[in-house]
Amino acid sequence: MTFYNRFTFRLISRLVLINVLGILLYYLIKKTELWFTIAGLSILLISALLNLYFYINQIREDIKRFILAVKTRDSTLNFRNKATKGSFPELYESFNDIIQTQKDIQLEKDSMFQLIKTILEQVPVGVIVIKDNVQDARQTEIVFFNQAATSLLGIPTYKYWHRVAKHSPDFSKEIEAIGKGGKRFMELKIQDKLIQLSTEVIPLNLYMTDYTIISFQNIKDEIEQKESEAWNRLIGVISHEILNSITPISSLSDTVNSMISNKETLSHEDLEDLKPAIKTIKRRSEGLLDFVKDYRLIAELPTPDLEYHTIGEILQHIKVLMQPFANGRNIMLKVEQTSSKITIQMDLKLVEQALINLVTNSIYALDEAEHPVIEINYRLDQNKLYLEVTDNGKGIDAELIEKIFVPFFTTRKNGSGIGLTITRNIMKMHHGSLEVNSIPFEKTVFSLVFRYQ
Repeated sequence: MTFYNRFTFRLISRLVLINVLGILLYYLIKKTELWFTIAGLSILLISALLNLYFYINQIREDIKRFILAVKTRDSTLNFRNKATKGSFPELYESFNDIIQTQKDIQLEKDSMFQLIKTILEQVPVGVIVIKDNVQDARQTEIVFFNQAATSLLGIPTYKYWHRVAKHSPDFSKEIEAIGKGGKRFMELKIQDKLIQLSTEVIPLNLYMTDYTIISFQNIKDEIEQKESEAWNRLIGVISHEILNSITPISSLSDTVNSMISNKETLSHEDLEDLKPAIKTIKRRSEGLLDFVKDYRLIAELPTPDLEYHTIGEILQHIKVLMQPFANGRNIMLKVEQTSSKITIQMDLKLVEQALINLVTNSIYALDEAEHPVIEINYRLDQNKLYLEVTDNGKGIDAELIEKIFVPFFTTRKNGSGIGLTITRNIMKMHHGSLEVNSIPFEKTVFSLVFRYQ
């Protein structure tokens, strides 16, 4: 017999009994004067009504207990006895299954939380999670504070944000400066030691509650390592170029010195022998001088004079500047969207120089190409604007991608190797970047990437 049939049977039997007792009691009161029988029958009727009430109320209380257990996530409640002996065995069994499932879900969530917490405790990145309190800033609670954050800031694991702000006011001010989301580079002095932090703030809303996630890491060592690597590469290139110029100059100087060291006068033949040596010394000295000028050009770029210009304006300027050069080499130069009204803040002269460098590189990369084409256009992607120079030239091998930005590195026979370095420095001055993507002999794209909001 199912729980439904069992409940129905018991309910109907109680209702039938109550109705029979009620009818019988009415008859006795109406037709007889058997007061002891009437009193006994009344007691039976009242007992039957109370029994029905307690029977239904018990089920109602069990359902109420179950709902409360679900709401409060109380996994200690169970209905095992009633699942075997009660009026609703399948219902109570379902109650048990739901409570057990909720318990399993909670255990899984707790274990996942512990896993994430353990991972965050092990990473070398400081993480602080704040539960925002708009009404009272002093009650802004810190719900997570990992060991890396403690080590980097040199402070204990505080429970409230105002304690962190009091202990490390500089850090607190920098976080407030970031506002409601974003990245920032900051320098802090912690225990007489200067650290450089790359910091990111992410706002988050979960279950109608606002949180702020603060992550930061000390990048001082990484910056120093990158600087050291950059200096080593630069010194290597400079040493190579200087040696290439100094070695023949030194050798020829020795030759000239040996030719004139023991002579009071020089014959016509001696003079003729000296002329090529002196010309070579002069040429190599001028080459070394040009190299130094190029180095100064990289190091002494002017500060950008930022003004608002349309994309169409700069594309039109580049088209006018570079079209004759491209035509002279039978290269098709496509410059589209010259009527674009999209406006960004830039130094027009510096950005023009950057584009000229890229287009010039593309022109030389198209030597011996069958159908040489250069395309200059722009595109928007989220909060970035890309000015792109695309060609179908010989491209750049994967192993050379990183080297092309090293000052004085060049694959062109008569190239100076500073064009891309200057272009990247110009973009850094505009808080942008220079990106490259190349498939040799198919497609090479250089992109000037600007912030666009």
